[in-house]
Amino acid sequence: MSEVTPKWISLLGLAARARQLTTGEELVIKEVRRRSLYLVLLSDDAAELTKKKILDKCSHYSIPVRILSDRSTLGQAIGKAERVVIGVKDAGFAKKMTALIDQ
Repeated sequence: MSEVTPKWISLLGLAARARQLTTGEELVIKEVRRRSLYLVLLSDDAAELTKKKILDKCSHYSIPVRILSDRSTLGQAIGKAERVVIGVKDAGFAKKMTALIDQ
């Protein structure tokens, strides 16, 4: 991670404290099927099969996905061990996070 923490990482930590995140491949896929996620964050170092599964499922249910960083950065941002995939359950967090990531 660089000296200056990107704003989306801080926002991800805030969303975690607000309990507006789902982590883990199977749980995220379950939430995607329920259409209860507004954004999915996928680590760049995820296994190809995992990437394909998540991207296909999110594409089918029209849920935006952002591929970024690595699993340890995503895990650190939410105060957990390494995380490959994180789903954002709140529309406000998702909208702001997407804007910060896309800058």
